Amino acid sequence: MADVAGYPSFEIEFNKNGTAHDLAAIKQVLDFLAQGTVPDLFIISHGWNNDMTEARDLYRQFFARVREIMDGHFVPGIDARKFAILGILWPSKKFAEEELIPSGAASAGSPVTEAVIVRQLNSLKGVFDKPDADAVLDQAKLLVPQLENSPKARQKFADLIRSLPNKRQGDPEDASDRFFKPAGDEMMNKLSKPVLATPRPLGTTGGAAGLRSPAAGPGGAAGVGQLFSGVKSAALNLLNYTTYYQMKERAGLVGSAGVNAVIRQIRDKSPSLKIHLIGHSFGGRLVTAAANGPANQPPVKPNSMTLLQAAFSHNGFAEKFDQTHDGFFRKVVTEQKIAGPIVITYTKNDNAVGLLYPLASLIAGQNASKIGDANDPYGGIGRNGAQKTPEAVTAVLGSVGSSYQFQTGKLYNLNSDACITGHSDIAKNEVAYALLTAVATT
Repeated sequence: MADVAGYPSFEIEFNKNGTAHDLAAIKQVLDFLAQGTVPDLFIISHGWNNDMTEARDLYRQFFARVREIMDGHFVPGIDARKFAILGILWPSKKFAEEELIPSGAASAGSPVTEAVIVRQLNSLKGVFDKPDADAVLDQAKLLVPQLENSPKARQKFADLIRSLPNKRQGDPEDASDRFFKPAGDEMMNKLSKPVLATPRPLGTTGGAAGLRSPAAGPGGAAGVGQLFSGVKSAALNLLNYTTYYQMKERAGLVGSAGVNAVIRQIRDKSPSLKIHLIGHSFGGRLVTAAANGPANQPPVKPNSMTLLQAAFSHNGFAEKFDQTHDGFFRKVVTEQKIAGPIVITYTKNDNAVGLLYPLASLIAGQNASKIGDANDPYGGIGRNGAQKTPEAVTAVLGSVGSSYQFQTGKLYNLNSDACITGHSDIAKNEVAYALLTAVATT
């Protein structure tokens, strides 16, 4: 057992298949909680991060803010409750925002080059579940010099890259249901279309790179309204979307299989414990999948859930978002799989989430100029909050001491434009205050 900001802290590491790396780590958590000395447990998951040290640093920074709010007696009654922390660690590819620009991050003065594509291919080794994925990436590298002039090379490149995820079924929320169907050259053509990219103002922070080309130096951002297109951009778009798809599937598997099973064991041994899920980025999808659980199991009913700049579709909780389909996690709401409120931070400052989803618009053959905002059918929840969700209430992430009216069965979209400056800028007192205010209702 470790100590994080004065809270007893544990961690469980999961592999790509959603299996816990060390069963003794689970036993340690179960035995501690069974003593009954701590009535509340935070379960937190990182997202786009393949460095466990960075994940642990994020947890320390975040809970330092939670401790500050608790010790300041800003939330009535919360300081009388005792909490422990369970940090989830899982293998996820770390994305920089520059890799997520739908254009492939090229500005007029620094086009995407073959070297940039090769570097990206090399960086993806060890990421995918396919047993021979690294060999497939090496095959794709051989095709890079031919992409501009050979339709056959483009076809093969696309087919190789799309073969990397083991699961090749998708969802209409993010156009992944259309990603594997077209011929390879057709997919490359779709992803070569121009996208209007509007960069975040320079000087903002958030733990990611901002809108820069791969070749740009410090401060070298793409200009407002810059149009990007071309075959090489299509190659990077394809790599980014395929990596997104793999991480989406992995987050769902680790959550629904691995983390859900751990929560189930905790519930069995400590039925009165209150469990509070927190997910950042793809960790938001992970904890939501953990709450959703397998279809053949009764819900584990966490007491609250807080999604911090979550990286999944803004239609994830929606009701008939396209007049036909419910969101993938709609049952979390309709079956009240969270016993208390669901809090969601979102901001236009989140380039990582906001600029990923226009790739889905390109795949669907739609106009991607809205670059992932609330009017884009393929926007992200960390950019726009939960859309087309009748139970969602829109408010503002307020200052410490603000009045919130959190209720069971409701989702609270907290506009965080004035506070959160980027995808990873979540260790804020305002965020901690909203979290603890929601927890206090349980």
